[in-house]
Order: sequence, then structure tokens, then C-alpha cells
Amino acid sequence: MNTTISIRIDKNLDELLTATAQRTGRAKSDLVREAVKLQLGVEPFHQLRDTILPFAEAQGLLTDEDIWREIS
Repeated sequence: MNTTISIRIDKNLDELLTATAQRTGRAKSDLVREAVKLQLGVEPFHQLRDTILPFAEAQGLLTDEDIWREIS
């Protein structure tokens, strides 16, 4: 069963969405669904990063390069 939601977006975002839909031949609703799915997929990583950041900084891990150097 599908659920319908309504959102308000500003004119600039609507223009970008419309242009992308026209350029890709995809429906605006498909683009919005994909964008929401991507954001919701990334959000747990953002929360995890926010949680562990103070511990990493205490160990001197301040950049992505610092982390890659440690795990490589």
C-alpha cells in the first residue's frame, strides 16, 4: 500500500526539479522519492559520525585523511 504526502518547496527548488525531470525524462515524483531514499540512507551515518566525532578528535583524528591513514 502506498502513502501520499504533500510537501511545499520554494520556487528555485521547483525549477531545479522540473529541469531535472525534463532533462532525464523522469517524473518529478520519482526524483523526489529517490532523493528522500538517499537522504534517509545517509542519515544513520551522519548520526554515527556525530556520536563518535568527540572520541576521534580526542585521539587526534581530525580529518578523513587521518582516519584513512590509521586504517590503511
